[in-house]
Amino acid sequence: MGKFFGKSDMIARYRLRQYWAMAHEIPTAELAPGVQLPTIGFGTWQITGASAYESTRTALDVGYRHIDTATMYGNEEEIGRALRDSGVDRSEVFITTKLPPSQAGRERQTIEASLKALGVDAVDLWLIHWPPSRGKSVPVWAAFQQLRDAGLTRTIGVSNYDAALIDELVKETGETPVVNQVSWSPGEHDERFLADMRDRRVVVEGYSSLKNTPLDDPRLVAIAEAHGVTVPQVVLRWQLHHDIVIIPKSTHRDRMEQNLSVLSFSLTAEELATVGSL
Repeated sequence: MGKFFGKSDMIARYRLRQYWAMAHEIPTAELAPGVQLPTIGFGTWQITGASAYESTRTALDVGYRHIDTATMYGNEEEIGRALRDSGVDRSEVFITTKLPPSQAGRERQTIEASLKALGVDAVDLWLIHWPPSRGKSVPVWAAFQQLRDAGLTRTIGVSNYDAALIDELVKETGETPVVNQVSWSPGEHDERFLADMRDRRVVVEGYSSLKNTPLDDPRLVAIAEAHGVTVPQVVLRWQLHHDIVIIPKSTHRDRMEQNLSVLSFSLTAEELATVGSL
């Protein structure tokens, strides 16, 4: 465990308790009865091999209880090993993985491979990573429902879908995805899209939170200085103000802690408008 803490074990253990307590204060979104999605998670895209293991261990150490992965990320085995070695009970960690559209028609084989790699009996959320080719989305969604009912995943959702595609799923199967994970940043902010998702009671989860964001913009710097935080923290806090679940990624402990602590301050209406204007 030593390499996952700082120079002083006493300080490290205090920080661990501090962030563990903070993790329990993170708001959640109810996806289904008894299934609560923490609104701050740890993203693992492009983190592979030993780095995926060590980063996930560190994330769990500092208090993350929501881990986001995918079949195509190629890191499920390392994440599963990190979870087992962390000593954190499986029931305390929300795990998301995703089916690549290339695996349409092989849903059971794909989820079973994910569960084996992760070392769990079921994931908490399984997403269609992005829409399969024309005509295949509905059959995949029907298979997702069957595998959810079989107990391989607790809830099901989609990623990179627009409102029309979601409506197609609902029309053909009668079931709405609980989550739609999409790229989201100030430059991509779309109030109409958010309203469409809220009308359908779909939770929006955002990835690539800093994409195309001018982090050196004087307006963002001023807001960050006013709150004694970093500009990335301001952007992440802005997303939470819009009820968007965030899954920032990092391989650095200090940044993980900063990302987890964005609930320690709030933005004013004027500041929210400033960030949104980007």
